[in-house]
Amino acid sequence: MSVDDLMTKALAALGEAGGPISVELLHRMADGGGVDEPKSIAEVAELLDVTAHTLRYYERIGLLVVDRDADGHRRYSPEAIRRLVFLTRMRLSGMAIRDLQHYVELVDAGADTVPERLDMLVEHRDTIQRQIRELTLSLAATEYKIATYGGRAGDPLS
Repeated sequence: MSVDDLMTKALAALGEAGGPISVELLHRMADGGGVDEPKSIAEVAELLDVTAHTLRYYERIGLLVVDRDADGHRRYSPEAIRRLVFLTRMRLSGMAIRDLQHYVELVDAGADTVPERLDMLVEHRDTIQRQIRELTLSLAATEYKIATYGGRAGDPLS
């Protein structure tokens, strides 16, 4: 199951339940969909719905280390894929590359950096929550205009 499939399932569960996504589903998303063996760059690109160029870029700027097979081809370990799941979710949510680089440096520095990592994530969460509120307002304004022009508008808060 791809990470996109897991996200779709998580979002559907959120919409149906009207509450938080289950911890088990979040673990599966963070787990890279249960990947337990190394994958090629093409397989990882498809799994995460990113380009191979993006994966090579993340490697080049130090966001992850990728093993190579005997022929020199990239082989993404389950740990590298888990990190990529996190990185791609953070990029999708607007976290800057320089912040991701700093976060990865902290992770690689060890457990003593957990408080700083937590501070970074709390700040990013607050930013995402503000963006969601702003987008909700923008959606409501768009739905209003659609209804004004005689179109069919949905629930502006859905």
